[in-house]
Amino acid sequence: MAKEEAILEATGLTKEFRGFVAVKDVNLHVRRHTIHALIGPNGAGKTTCFNLLTHFLTPTSGRIRFNGREITGNSPAAIARMGLVRSFQISAVFPHLSVRENVRVALQRKLRNSFFFWRSERALDRLDARALELVEAVGLGAFSELPAVELPYGRKRALEIATTLALDPEMMLLDEPMAGLGHEDIKRIASLIRTVARDRTVLMVEHNMSVVADLSNTITVLARGEVLAEGPYETVSKNPQVVEAYVGTGHA
Repeated sequence: MAKEEAILEATGLTKEFRGFVAVKDVNLHVRRHTIHALIGPNGAGKTTCFNLLTHFLTPTSGRIRFNGREITGNSPAAIARMGLVRSFQISAVFPHLSVRENVRVALQRKLRNSFFFWRSERALDRLDARALELVEAVGLGAFSELPAVELPYGRKRALEIATTLALDPEMMLLDEPMAGLGHEDIKRIASLIRTVARDRTVLMVEHNMSVVADLSNTITVLARGEVLAEGPYETVSKNPQVVEAYVGTGHA
C-alpha cells in the first residue's frame, strides 16, 4: 500500500569521530505520510543521526535514500531542494524582520531567479498573500507584523514551522520541537505538527514522551548510537531494554 511506502531509508549508517563511534550501523525506514519519532537517552546519537540524514555531517559509512533516490554525498542545500527539509535550516535568519517578512524570505527561495531577493519591495509584494496564509496556518496571525526577535519563545517554534512549510517540503525533520516550551505551547505545537503531517511526513527527535506517545506512528529508540528497538509506542514502551536504557535519565 502507498502509505506503507518508505520515503526515507538509511542503511548501515555509521559515524566515527577519531575512533569514537557516535552512530553505528543504523537502519531506518520512515513510511510516507507518518510521524516517526527518534528517541533515546542523552548521548544516544539522535542529533548525530539527524545531522547525517541531512548531510550536515558526512557518514563514515552507510547509504541514505529519499523518495527512492540515493542522496548520500549530496549537500544539505541540495537535499532541501529535493523536499527533505530540517526546520532550523531556514528559521529566524532575520530576527529584526517581521514574522510575515521572515516567511516571505523563505518563499523567495522557491523562485527560479536567485537574485530576486535584491529586487524592489513592490516585486516581492506578490508573495505576501501566501506568506500571510502560512502565518495564519500556524496561529501567528496576531503576530504577523511583530519582529521575529520579539516573539514569545513558544511562538518562535511556530515560525520555524511556517518558514519550513514555505519551502513546501515532502518531509520535515524537527529537532526537539518541544524543548523549552510550557504546557500550553506544547499543546499548540503538537496540534500544529499533527496538522502538518496530514499530507507530509515528519521525522522528529523529541524527549517529551507524552508528545511522542500522542503523535508518533512509529518510534525508533537509539542507545549508544545503535537501534535498540522500533515500533509503535505501546510496544516500544514495554520493551525491557528500552526501560533499562531510560532508567535514571529523567525521560522515561
